[in-house]
Amino acid sequence: MAFVTANWNPLGEAFYRKIELYEMGWNLKDGLRECLVAAAPYGALLKGHNRRSPSDRPQLEIYSSSGLPLASFPWKSGVVKQLGWTVSDDLLCVQEDGTVLVYDLLGGFKRHFSMGNEVSQSQVLETKIFHSPYGTGVAILTGALRFTLATNIDDIKLRRLPEVPGLQGAPSCWAVLTQDRQSKVLVANGSHLFILDNTACTPVTPPGLSPQASSIVHMCVSFSYKYLALLTDSGHVWMGTSNLKEKLSEVDTKIKTPPKQMAWYGTLLLFPSAVVMWDGLLIVVGECKETIQYHLDDDSILVPELDGVRIISGTHHELLQEVPGACEEIFKIASMAPGALLLEAHKEYEKESQKADEYLREIKEQSLLSEAVRQCVEAAGHEHEPETQKTLLRAASFGKCFLSNFPPEQFVSMCRDLRVLNAVRDYTVGIPLTHTQFKQMTVQVLIDRLVYRKLYPLAIEICRYLKTPEYQGVSRVLKHWACYKVQQKEESDEVIAKAVSVKLADAAGISYSEIATKAYESGRTELAIKLLEFEPRSGEQVPLLLKMKKSPLALSKAIESGDTDLVYTVVMYLKNELNRGDFFMMLRNQPVALSLYKQFCKHQEQDTLKDLFNQDDDHEELGNLYVKASYKDQVGITVLSSSFSSHFHDLNDRSAMKVQNIMVTPFPPMLTFFSSIQKSFLPQTFDQKCTLLFMIKTKNHNKYCCLSHRDMEGAAEAAIERRNESEISTVLSRCSATTDHLLMERLNRAKATAVKK
Repeated sequence: MAFVTANWNPLGEAFYRKIELYEMGWNLKDGLRECLVAAAPYGALLKGHNRRSPSDRPQLEIYSSSGLPLASFPWKSGVVKQLGWTVSDDLLCVQEDGTVLVYDLLGGFKRHFSMGNEVSQSQVLETKIFHSPYGTGVAILTGALRFTLATNIDDIKLRRLPEVPGLQGAPSCWAVLTQDRQSKVLVANGSHLFILDNTACTPVTPPGLSPQASSIVHMCVSFSYKYLALLTDSGHVWMGTSNLKEKLSEVDTKIKTPPKQMAWYGTLLLFPSAVVMWDGLLIVVGECKETIQYHLDDDSILVPELDGVRIISGTHHELLQEVPGACEEIFKIASMAPGALLLEAHKEYEKESQKADEYLREIKEQSLLSEAVRQCVEAAGHEHEPETQKTLLRAASFGKCFLSNFPPEQFVSMCRDLRVLNAVRDYTVGIPLTHTQFKQMTVQVLIDRLVYRKLYPLAIEICRYLKTPEYQGVSRVLKHWACYKVQQKEESDEVIAKAVSVKLADAAGISYSEIATKAYESGRTELAIKLLEFEPRSGEQVPLLLKMKKSPLALSKAIESGDTDLVYTVVMYLKNELNRGDFFMMLRNQPVALSLYKQFCKHQEQDTLKDLFNQDDDHEELGNLYVKASYKDQVGITVLSSSFSSHFHDLNDRSAMKVQNIMVTPFPPMLTFFSSIQKSFLPQTFDQKCTLLFMIKTKNHNKYCCLSHRDMEGAAEAAIERRNESEISTVLSRCSATTDHLLMERLNRAKATAVKK
């Protein structure tokens, strides 16, 4: 605590400090001198190693921010012009021919895309990878001195920007701006500045730029694209707004050689500033005319952040930032701020000194105890040393004891945040977040970054500690773990399936079908099938089973679900995938599916239904189908002939035959039709045994009427039962006086009774 201000440096009204984050764990013989390096905001660091020997391939190496290796592999593709990171921690490698290769954080290849034919033909001269509200973009200057821009690599829309007038060679410097919901390019050609957008090249002039400048040699924009810094060949740094309408300051660095790198210093700071780096020297310039100089022992790179600049060298990783206001108020020498007095009061209290009461009385007399607690809590969030954090939080807790209505939420939230931050800042994890960056990033994004690094146990512990909803926290992490687990080749299918089921047994909202899909995509079909057994929703099982060509199992699962729509989906898929014979054979083994398909065919594909009845030798149903079809057809008699041909196809093997329950409309040719077909279709041996039954539909009721040229008894019974005079007369006309005289008497009596009615 006594040395908190030892590394503070004043610049105007602000103080700046350089904090060591890590001592790098990598072992680089030549440092960063022979490397093409790109570092991601908030996270991972990449080093691309280009060996001097032409016989050796370049080595692509990915490290954490503490220098621990994450991945390494020889580079086998084209010449790399630029490396960069996306907002989702994917690595972009821009090649000389305009091809962009995308890798994940652990070096796994994901995809590639091209920046267009023009870039491929004229080659890449310079490249910048930038972030905007729309995602990660790529800007390229081609050998033809034209700019090509893609604002979002996940939705590639290439834009070719207008030509820069008078540009004979590579511009002295250029940068990408995001203004008015549009990405633009700011180009310096000598002392002239141009802004390129979709339609025009507009010359601009920075207000108040030093007249001594004959050329702009370097530029940088702020993290939010709100501010801009220009370095001229005269050594002056001009700072202002990125729309070039307002000047903030101009500082003479007194160094006229071009710098190695330049970065804007934070976005959320009270005093805008920029950092310029030469070999062995780092200068911080702000609104005042003074500067801060830091000497560098090794080759370094600058990584702009939301609230500072990270400095990475071959041996150390440091953070340069403006001292936050709460920390300055508390720790500044001779400070009388409420937070400083409360911290002193707590120190005296621990010494059991009465001075603690004096400090507290002084704060209370000014009614600033609540402000003092707030300052201590806020300052704790901005400190990186756990001991300093604890000291400040103890002081805040001490002050809260004398307040009756102080809301505890800020204190509790800060304690939780710091515990999480200290966990991810650990050397083995290597994510050096500040509290400001953590709040900007959100917990969900931090969990994602831990998952990308395969740090599943830590991600789960953080989710549980912060009480994140399960579907957003633990379940989501476990799903990623399971998807990673099933892609491992070292263990058997049974072992992996058991491990996944045990780990995910109590997790809510996890879809096993997604995990099974990953297993199938990794070539482990049997493992995918085992995992699908744990999926409770058939609607999730069936699509993947069909994709895996496991059609019988998919059909069985669909039937077990009881969802007819799902069964129809599988049946229609099988119909399109299988030949007709195999399709019918599979349906025959599944009666439920066959029944549903018949119902479908009755309304949509009656020809297919005929084929099904024929294949099953179901002549009765086939005949019924023909009879029904006859009343929709103009040539009904012909169709009925086909029907009866079907009904009596196998008559020699039967003892009797009936055609029943067929709803027809009476029409005169029907009786003639039946008379004409009986002799042609019925064998004489069964002539007296077979009876044709059909239904006559009247306006009020349905009755059976039996007609036969041999069985007059049955016809008479039917006519007498109906008590219809015309039907009785019809039967009488068929009777023979010699053989049917008893039947005729009975019919005459019934006819007389019917006439009386």
